[in-house]
Amino acid sequence: MKRILLLACVLFSLQVIAQKKNKLDPATQQINANKEAALAALNNAYEADKKTALQIWEYAEVGYKENKSAALHVQNLKAAGFTVETGVAEIPTAFVATYGSGSPVIGILAEYDALPGLAQTASPEKNPIAGKNAGHGCGHHLFGTASVGAGIAIKELIASGKLKGTIKVYGTPAEEGGSGKVYLVRAGLFNGVDAVIHWHPGSSNEVTLTSALANKSAKFKFYGVSAHAASAPDQGRSALDAVEAMDNMVNMMREHVPQETRIHYIITSGGKAPNVVPDFAEVYYYVRHPKRKDVVEIFDRVVKAAEGAALGTGTTMKYEIIGGTHDLLLNRTLANVMQTNLEKVGGVTYTEEEKAFGKKLQTSFFGAVPAVEDAATIKPMKEINDAGGGSTDVGDVSYTLPTVGLRAATWIPGTPAHSWQAVACGGTEIGTKGMLVASKTMALTAIDLMSNPVLLAKAMEEFTKSKGDYKYKALLGDIKPALNYRD
Repeated sequence: MKRILLLACVLFSLQVIAQKKNKLDPATQQINANKEAALAALNNAYEADKKTALQIWEYAEVGYKENKSAALHVQNLKAAGFTVETGVAEIPTAFVATYGSGSPVIGILAEYDALPGLAQTASPEKNPIAGKNAGHGCGHHLFGTASVGAGIAIKELIASGKLKGTIKVYGTPAEEGGSGKVYLVRAGLFNGVDAVIHWHPGSSNEVTLTSALANKSAKFKFYGVSAHAASAPDQGRSALDAVEAMDNMVNMMREHVPQETRIHYIITSGGKAPNVVPDFAEVYYYVRHPKRKDVVEIFDRVVKAAEGAALGTGTTMKYEIIGGTHDLLLNRTLANVMQTNLEKVGGVTYTEEEKAFGKKLQTSFFGAVPAVEDAATIKPMKEINDAGGGSTDVGDVSYTLPTVGLRAATWIPGTPAHSWQAVACGGTEIGTKGMLVASKTMALTAIDLMSNPVLLAKAMEEFTKSKGDYKYKALLGDIKPALNYRD
């Protein structure tokens, strides 16, 4: 009899707990309803968003030249009711689109620049497009489209009175080496924003808890004296010799810099004919390190090598800063929210045809490859990692206000970024399916942030603690945007 009574008490307690769980407070019910509305809106907009993304994939415009890509995003945002300011921060292809009023103010970042030298058809075999140079090897055609889509979904909720506050979509050109966001930060365009959301195409679904490498880049230009290389070489002073001397010194320097340092370069101009001593030559350098302070110090040593090369070859040198970006300041408070929403959205499911495409594509990879089906999984949260393999101008935004991002599987698992394989995936529904995952996750995260002032306050507290007493200063100084850096 006692056992029966005990069992009845347990069942009654479980029933009470279940009722409490099912009986959500009105605020939570509204948040859930808003999320369902946003998911439905993004599902309905998918075909239109896919068309936009693939159109920008076709445009494949490089940094600061994304005229048609930016214009298409602006057109879509204006049609949705946003007020759009174009040409901001002295950049013709940058914009800020705004809807709503008052607090909170949430920003979403949108990129859309392509990479030179990666023109490729949407094929699982390497097949460059004749007569075309650039391709979306980092998936920014998907990046910008997903961000605009998420912004429009939030706008609809504000317009219907279900959300209060302001949504801003930032059109940020030239992430690939041009440091576009740095100029927007420097111009104060993020002032008054409470938090910023971003994402990036990838080969898995995960919230970003890995930092990025700080980066400083420049083009070193050497000026010599031309002469006939056979009959009067003594009358010449080779600018190419200066470039090669600089490169040799920097390569020897690699032994004497912190091991996390990355230095890479290309010779962008080395002369016109072998029988003419080149009077002009140019080399383009990146210097990267996990810490911004070390990047500045190592870059200054590279400048000294350039000065020595010019002195030793009888040439003159000047350099043009192209970019400079901070490491990425992470925010665990916001990451936890985004992780919950990413798990709600789920990963990418491929058709049999897409699986076949992916498996054929994977034959071009080096080493072991993950299962194609891994695109359907969500990676669990991990500990914050200060290391990073790449650089991003999102880093400068993250030193201005709380920032959170994710990666979504827009490429077949194992696909390397900046590759023809990434371009190929991005030109198919493999890419746009992952884009939808990102758009949904960002929209749901924005809803949480706009609905919970306590959450925003906690994120700001963490941001302030992580930043410490550091006062933000752009690594590229006060230069104007290098609008022709891809020329």
